[in-house]
Amino acid sequence: MAGFRSLARQVRDPRCDLALRRYSLRKCLERFAPYGHRATWDHLCSRHGFGPEDRSPDPARLVAALAELEEARALWLAHEERFAARRRREKHDGLRRPAGVDTWQRRTGSGYALAWCDNPGLHPSLPLAEVLRRLLDALDREPGTGCPVCATAHLAWGEGPEPHCVRCGISVPRELLTPRALAQVATPLLAA
Repeated sequence: MAGFRSLARQVRDPRCDLALRRYSLRKCLERFAPYGHRATWDHLCSRHGFGPEDRSPDPARLVAALAELEEARALWLAHEERFAARRRREKHDGLRRPAGVDTWQRRTGSGYALAWCDNPGLHPSLPLAEVLRRLLDALDREPGTGCPVCATAHLAWGEGPEPHCVRCGISVPRELLTPRALAQVATPLLAA
């Protein structure tokens, strides 16, 4: 099974068939997909101007989409390194049980679905790295009352275990919300 970097090389390689380059970009999302596979693919397609079903997109657009994905992945990998170093220090000092905000880290350790989007067509329009930066910055602050990405306070419960932002679509980690904000999250009306 090819890793992310090997797949990225195939996306960039002009000697590869265009179908393989597109396929390799899709396979990269099996290794790193901040919104989940379908929503991340939709995000990359819409931001870089090719259709989700386009079998022969412009190679330059594929490479630009890969560059956006790689920038976000580099940010995530740096965060994981800092997290691991901090946990080693804490364990050395006798703190065996991770802090509350670390629950999110354990759930998303692989880099998949960091900012899960229930609806693949509703996701932030910002670059992936900026979304991750805002999310990671929020982890270093006190819990708030709204979405760390778009700053709206309009959250609702969906099918998942965390509330989602009705504006940008991401699932907001519970650890980033105050108890009062969690209590005020709207419950969607069930269809009859």
